[in-house]
Amino acid sequence: MKRPFLTFIVLILTCACSILGQQRTVAFTNTRIIPIVGQTIERGTIIIQNGKITAVGANVQVPADAQVLDMNGKTIMPGLVDTHSHIGGPAGADSTGPIQPDVRILDSVNVRASSIQRAQAGGITTVNVMPGSGHLDSGQTLYLKLRDDAVKIDDLLIIGKDGKYMGGIKFANGTNSIRTGGGSFPGTRAKSAALVREQFIKAQEYRDKVAKAGSDKTKLPPRDLAMEALVEVLEGKRMVHFHTHRHDDIMTALRLSKEFCFRIVLQHVSEAWKVADEIAAAKAPSSIIMIDAPGGKLETVDVDYKNGAALERAGALAGFHTDDGITDSRWFLRSAGVAVRAGMSRDKALYGMTMANAIMLDLADRVGSLEAGKDADLIVLSGDPLSIYTHVEETWVEGKKVFDRSNPTDYIYAVGGKGATDDSDTLHGIHCFDGDGGQE
Repeated sequence: MKRPFLTFIVLILTCACSILGQQRTVAFTNTRIIPIVGQTIERGTIIIQNGKITAVGANVQVPADAQVLDMNGKTIMPGLVDTHSHIGGPAGADSTGPIQPDVRILDSVNVRASSIQRAQAGGITTVNVMPGSGHLDSGQTLYLKLRDDAVKIDDLLIIGKDGKYMGGIKFANGTNSIRTGGGSFPGTRAKSAALVREQFIKAQEYRDKVAKAGSDKTKLPPRDLAMEALVEVLEGKRMVHFHTHRHDDIMTALRLSKEFCFRIVLQHVSEAWKVADEIAAAKAPSSIIMIDAPGGKLETVDVDYKNGAALERAGALAGFHTDDGITDSRWFLRSAGVAVRAGMSRDKALYGMTMANAIMLDLADRVGSLEAGKDADLIVLSGDPLSIYTHVEETWVEGKKVFDRSNPTDYIYAVGGKGATDDSDTLHGIHCFDGDGGQE
């Protein structure tokens, strides 16, 4: 008869310890801090509690009850923000039509995919998961926090001030979405733009009908999920992430943005260096990719490592992304190093890995820098972030360690080949070396 009672007591104590553990203050001391906003602190302290940063500086008082982590010889910077990724193995719209804004990537992300752990190993803490670019509009994207031990997509969602999960919408132009060969796809660049205009005009008309109906439900048009998504774009509630490469395609994307007054982030922009001044004049942020081995699509033949430097000189906001698996998430930090080698300033390159990307995802008040009040998302590095010899040693999301290179299981994610883990495993911590792990 005593055993159930003892079991109950153990359960209560376990829960209490868990709660206390979550609330315990952690102090990273004796460390080099790159806060992104503000000067580098050569020997400082970061205090985190309840998932938030409470203090950062060179002369910070450590609370008496804090868990103190001596980070002598280490560098700490904000968790990396990836504005364009395909981790979780998501699919996008199908082949039935070129514009499908009603498709939600929410319904296809596998939160137990090994690609998510590999992103954590690369220091990525916030990510924009996108559908593919084989459509003019392939659906709604999803902003995720790479929290640990997720069992369902809800565990990774970022909830906005309106109480809804956050995300943008994916548009594309250029060769991916043209799909020559007949059918409903445009076949030419000019027809691509025409089809997009047609849909936005329909969305404007749908919006006006809803507004005119007011509280009279009998006058409302039939509900249209695709139009609802595009109305959110027209109202500025949903950011357009626009896949575009060639300079003429970039200008078309900017033209559409101006014509329909929607907010835009230019993704890839391989030829940004050709129209950097125009991008800056349009006040359009650019998220660029720094691939190690250029090649592939004919439309990217003029991609150049100097994109970041050109955008910086023009005064445009520039960030970076992986497009995982084009660039493996584990090597995301290399993007900043390559950009600096091609002429971008060190400060702007690191800003482009963090704060610039947070701005593009409407998350600048929560992530992207180490400041009191922001989420406790940070990475511990073995050395300078731009050194090829530096490793991500720890990744923390909202005050919880989600990756530790000294842990044998996590180490596999960091150094194993792309198939080092098997996405078919349904339990975290079970790994093998014969999995695919590939991304679209």
